[in-house]
Amino acid sequence: MKITVVSRTEKQLLELSRLLRERNGADEINAILGKLQRLQEPVDCQLLLLDQPTLDDADLDQLERISTGYPTLAVIVICQQQEPEFLMQAMRSGVREVLASPADPEQLLPAVRRIEEKLQNRVRALGKVLAFISCKGGSGATFLATNLGYALASQENKKVALFDLNLQFGDASLFVSDHKPPATLAQVAQQIHRLDPSFLAASMVQVSPNYGVLAAPEDPAHANDVKPEHISQLLQLARQHYDFVLLDIGRSLDAVSVRALDQADMIFPILQLTLPYIRDGKRLLGVFRSLDYRKDKIHLIVNRYAPGGEIRLSDCEDAFGTRMFKTVPNHYEAAAASVNQGVPILQLAKASPVSKALQELARTLAGEAGEETRGWLSKILKRA
Repeated sequence: MKITVVSRTEKQLLELSRLLRERNGADEINAILGKLQRLQEPVDCQLLLLDQPTLDDADLDQLERISTGYPTLAVIVICQQQEPEFLMQAMRSGVREVLASPADPEQLLPAVRRIEEKLQNRVRALGKVLAFISCKGGSGATFLATNLGYALASQENKKVALFDLNLQFGDASLFVSDHKPPATLAQVAQQIHRLDPSFLAASMVQVSPNYGVLAAPEDPAHANDVKPEHISQLLQLARQHYDFVLLDIGRSLDAVSVRALDQADMIFPILQLTLPYIRDGKRLLGVFRSLDYRKDKIHLIVNRYAPGGEIRLSDCEDAFGTRMFKTVPNHYEAAAASVNQGVPILQLAKASPVSKALQELARTLAGEAGEETRGWLSKILKRA
């Protein structure tokens, strides 16, 4: 855990740092001598330990700004002020715990341990980021991503967000909705200082109560407004508030899309059983290897699959040296109707083999996410 300690006295600063290092030698301790104003942004830690005899309104305002800007940061304050009114003000400013000064190790160390446990639980419970990328244009990556999002939301009752990262020619929202987007990814990037759960939700097309799509820029010229750091901030926030965050990457690999792929838990290259798709897919996997992505992060999906074709599924798997993660059957009529009407295929043609394949994929992904969270949840229930 990264811990920043701020104290006005050198003696207390050294003592607090010593206690924390003895507690866990793996913790990274950053010691700052002075008042809270000495703390510079960006705040690169998970726990801020502030030792200051008294805090005034300006200090509480600064703590509130820090807590708002860094929602995963926990704050412990050590001070002489222990009045109920002050404790309430501190809590409203984002302070997790207020301890009496001077710090008593028997109070401090359990407080730090509680913070550590909450951070570990939060990490395990974060939403999954799934990235969909075309091995070649026309693979159906956008169709699969948008409709899988609907399947996860409607069939598995998950809270889902989809970000259209095809910044120049993205049209993901049109695949599942005929509503005009209230804002685009470029407009959110231009106002990134406003980013919070409400602002993000208000910027998305609401396909269903628990499924929203953040549209790509309407004007390709605005693609440059979206920077890699914007993607990091968006994903950090979205992971905390959505069970699944789906990314429609498009075809181009640039700084923005690579940042998104870096942070994805699973990457789904989409291909079809034709030689050009297999050739470009192998090139794409070569790029992923150069980026040092783990093999278990990449999951190939064959779209528009029809048995009996000239190239068999086994031929494709031999070419890639791995099994295909999933095949989605070819049912052109239902898929075309869905795209043309802007209605999810599960809503328009639930009996379609495409719908059934998407439901099966949604069940698989939701089941994997459930297995990961069940461990920490059972611990909490046992404690209750």
